[in-house]
Amino acid sequence: MLKTILDIGFLIASVGLIFGLKRQSDPSTAKNGNLLAAVSMLLGIAIALIYPLENSSGDVSNFIWIVVSLFLGSIIGWRMATKVEMTGMPQLVSLLNGLGGLSAVFVGFVEILNLTKDTPNYLGSAGSTLFALVVGAIAFSGSLLAYFKLDGMIKDSQVTFKGHNLVNYALLVAVIVMVGMVLVSGPNMMLIMILLLVSLIYGWSFVAPIGGADMPVVISLLNSFTGLTAAAAGLIYGNQFMILGGILVGASGTILTVLMCQAMNRSLFSVIAGNFGGSSSSSAAKVEGGVSKQTTASDTAVMMYYAQKVVIVPGYGLAVAQAQQYVKQIYQILTDNDVRVLFGIHPVAGRMPGHMNVLLAEVDIPYDALLDLEETNEELANCDVSLIIGANDVVNPSALDDPGSTIYGMPVLQVWHAKNSVVMKRSMASGYAGIENPLFFKQNTAMLFGDAKNTLAQLVSELKAL
Repeated sequence: MLKTILDIGFLIASVGLIFGLKRQSDPSTAKNGNLLAAVSMLLGIAIALIYPLENSSGDVSNFIWIVVSLFLGSIIGWRMATKVEMTGMPQLVSLLNGLGGLSAVFVGFVEILNLTKDTPNYLGSAGSTLFALVVGAIAFSGSLLAYFKLDGMIKDSQVTFKGHNLVNYALLVAVIVMVGMVLVSGPNMMLIMILLLVSLIYGWSFVAPIGGADMPVVISLLNSFTGLTAAAAGLIYGNQFMILGGILVGASGTILTVLMCQAMNRSLFSVIAGNFGGSSSSSAAKVEGGVSKQTTASDTAVMMYYAQKVVIVPGYGLAVAQAQQYVKQIYQILTDNDVRVLFGIHPVAGRMPGHMNVLLAEVDIPYDALLDLEETNEELANCDVSLIIGANDVVNPSALDDPGSTIYGMPVLQVWHAKNSVVMKRSMASGYAGIENPLFFKQNTAMLFGDAKNTLAQLVSELKAL
């Protein structure tokens, strides 16, 4: 009877998880969807803890360790989530994703040593266990390096070198060979330790050559790895809920990775190969000797206040400045003056998938004002003012007209089609991809230099004065 009830509970948790993820596909329902998925996952964990008691003799001593670990982990996770700034959200996602991979490593390490070649269905059991161990190790060390890169603790040049990809191929071959040796000879401590070490090194080395501009893709890819390790752990323990959850995370992460690669017109292989960045010689030549125009907050406010349509393009600079509250005030003032205000969101803007959407949702910008890339470009064709706040690479015209550029072919927001473009930046420095942006030198572009928070505050003051 108890087993039947628990199985029904697993089914309810599974359905809740599916619907929770489904609701996250729309900004208006994403918050409730996230809560539903979290509650469903908690229900699944609780049932998984009760399940062994159905056939046990009543010994629950190990549950003390489990409950204490759950309590401590929950407190730490809650503390981290409430204290993190929006600028630190990509790092937090990378770190937590890496910890998920590490948990799979522990599961795989313990379970593989419990197997022998005489174990029934040895190849199947060892295969799923080694998958959890190896892919979990890759996800852990790779996510850790992604965290360090995103946080600025480690620069690309410090962890990569010429011919790095050849080393990666060699490490990947070594991992595959080691897995084959374990499957053929049977698990032993020495082989498992070597395999684990090589997998950790490969995970770190795998992420090392990947440029900063590709970090959103890397985070999504590593997230799919962690999901697959959870599915493998479900196979190890015969837990259908873990299998379902892992497959959902792995599949959604893979789909998101492919979509972001398409948004940058890059193959997944080229992302993994890395080296996205560095200056483009042809782009540099095109703008050499060019002169950019500067504007003031007062002039920009007048342009926006008397416009019919304004498109705002947020970038990582907005997240760094924590200035989204001022953007909301600008939106409200212009809307009250019958100006149509829209927000152009590039799929890879910021440092993680959906970074800009979350930033604007935080200050209750209406969801219908947020446009994707194609919709934004349609609106920019007859727009009076485009205001670019801290974005760079996603508004670079070199992607369309400079075959020598490293971002050539990448779909971008064509802000230069607006009658007037105002670019808010601290300086003329290149963006995260490390390449020059000819947009700054176009005739209808003006640069508004300064800290985004202070400049936006000035814009709000000027708009209120009109």
